[in-house]
Amino acid sequence: MSLTPSSDRPGLHISKPSPSEPATASAVCHCGASATAKGDAQVGALVSGWNANHGSAHGK
Repeated sequence: MSLTPSSDRPGLHISKPSPSEPATASAVCHCGASATAKGDAQVGALVSGWNANHGSAHGK
């Protein structure tokens, strides 16, 4: 089973295989927005944006 989000299965997926490797992330929202990021700082920014504007933020 793939954990990568898709339009059929929206969500946020973050991976960091080891402490020495950069994090990667992908996000797909049910509103149609999508994003990818590579590197710890960029992944952190993607997560912050997701929390503020997508995912459960749509329920507010």
